[in-house]
Amino acid sequence: MNNVPERRTAAALAARRSKTDTALLRVHESIARIQREKAQVNVAAVARRANVSRTFLYANPEARAAIATAMAEAGDRRSRLLVEQDDEREATWRERALNAEDALKAAQGEILAQRTRIGELLGQIRDLQAEWTEEAIQRITTENTTLKQRVRQLTTDNRTLDERLTAARSNLRFQDRRVADLEARLTGPEPLA
Repeated sequence: MNNVPERRTAAALAARRSKTDTALLRVHESIARIQREKAQVNVAAVARRANVSRTFLYANPEARAAIATAMAEAGDRRSRLLVEQDDEREATWRERALNAEDALKAAQGEILAQRTRIGELLGQIRDLQAEWTEEAIQRITTENTTLKQRVRQLTTDNRTLDERLTAARSNLRFQDRRVADLEARLTGPEPLA
């Protein structure tokens, strides 16, 4: 009975390998077809013809190497430049999105710490209110007001960072579409002279 999960895992791995091998075969066939047609070899064209995602082509070392080799053989400098620019743009947008997410997490942590501190102070006020002087009560009230203002500010900062993250993600999607359009234009049929 203990072998059942192992067999399932082995079967799942075999199915995944088979699916990847099939996709790689389609990629190689698509590259050969594009070369026979004397068209430009690029990631977008291979992805469309092989019916695989560009992510698969970038993530799979064999697929990436096959495309790079085909592009080098064709001497297609424009496509290589476009791929490099695409990678650079994607990296900068991804970095911005990650930075915004990190800042958002830090702001949320700070808000939680401030709320905890406010709760502690309110508890101290309730516990010791009878024993405190009017001056001490005024000081704690002022500190509490300051902390509440800080929480409001951090909440506003958190909202701003969240909006920036949303905008960065939107910009990344826009850039991906734009790059895809540019790649499609570059791979389109060349005008007759």
